[in-house]
Amino acid sequence: METLGYYNGEIATIDELRIPMNDRVCWFGDGVYDATLAENHAVFALHEHIDRFFNSAALIEIPLSFTKPWLAELLRNLVRKLDSPTQFVYWQVTRGTTDRAHTFPDTGTPANLWIMLRPFVLPDLTKKVKLITVEDIRFLLCNVKTLNLLPNVLASEQAKRAGCYEAVFHRGERVTECSHSNVHILKNGVFRTAPTDNLILPGIARAHLIAHCLKLGIAVSEKPFTVAELMSADEVIVSSSSRFCVSASHIDGQEVGGKAPELLTKLRESLLNEFHEASATGV
Repeated sequence: METLGYYNGEIATIDELRIPMNDRVCWFGDGVYDATLAENHAVFALHEHIDRFFNSAALIEIPLSFTKPWLAELLRNLVRKLDSPTQFVYWQVTRGTTDRAHTFPDTGTPANLWIMLRPFVLPDLTKKVKLITVEDIRFLLCNVKTLNLLPNVLASEQAKRAGCYEAVFHRGERVTECSHSNVHILKNGVFRTAPTDNLILPGIARAHLIAHCLKLGIAVSEKPFTVAELMSADEVIVSSSSRFCVSASHIDGQEVGGKAPELLTKLRESLLNEFHEASATGV
């Protein structure tokens, strides 16, 4: 099987699988999701992603009828069905299927579980990327990994049209995150990243970067930083579950970073080695 779709127990290719129109995702984007990579048919950081998934569901009061161990085992079994050993692994839950109404459906309406798997090629993480800055107009629950991503979609398209990889959100002068990534800086040997409040998603790659900084003796500051500090940083780092650690060469057309290449390389390689080692052991 080249791709795989799962919907409440039904399995088919992504193109073949069909969902009911009254799934609340169609009306309201009413659900949450998570995603990671699998290599050698082993899902990376699976339990961390499942923990965040369950937390997102709880924050918007979607009751789940399954447990974390059940979901983990289901994902492990499904990734083995794909021919490709390296995969993008995505799953989401929606608030059930019912007639359109803004209020929650009646108690007892089961949530709908979706899973989508497709082949993935890990990009060259040494290739620098270009970024733009965009005012953050999203709502105040950015710590929920919600399916409501319209502002992110618009910012991503703006970045694409500018020939850039990502859009860096900021609220006034405070940098928050990117449209589908977290953003960090290295300055004077310190790894600086926004705190995990309600203005950013607590990224799994972000957490692993912090852990590797501590392992390598790099100081970490989880305090807000400004657009001006972003522009003057020694290195600007973008992290996500599919691009663990990439650095920026330009922001809004201005050259940035390039002042701490050895530290950046050490951090990136440490994280990438963890990914390959985990996939080799199946952990």
